[in-house]
Amino acid sequence: MGIIKYYDFKESEAFIFDGFIINQVKEGAVIEPKHNVLLNNCIKKHFSGKNMVYISNRAKSYAVNPLIYPKAEKIPNLVAIALIPKTQLMRKNAEYEREFFDKPYEIFDNLSGALDWAHSLLEKL
Repeated sequence: MGIIKYYDFKESEAFIFDGFIINQVKEGAVIEPKHNVLLNNCIKKHFSGKNMVYISNRAKSYAVNPLIYPKAEKIPNLVAIALIPKTQLMRKNAEYEREFFDKPYEIFDNLSGALDWAHSLLEKL
């Protein structure tokens, strides 16, 4: 499970692995629907023709416009989202955001749980 590529974007760090992206948004960022273009470009570049899972490691405090989810849902090989909130407030926000995404979406207490779920889900597809 070695890292394939690392990106240090303006508002996040992305770690590309075989089958998934782990994204850590930077402190104070505001994630808007326009950020889906960046996500979609990464997916096209590294996962062309392959299913993948987006894992959000929410280690920092930032804002998410939930309207990103209906647009992200249209990325064909993005099959699921996993979130790892650091605080209870982040967990409540993630639970609210779940309402905007109609593909598999799970919330985990730690990265290993999210990775196990992502691997299991990809094996079933």
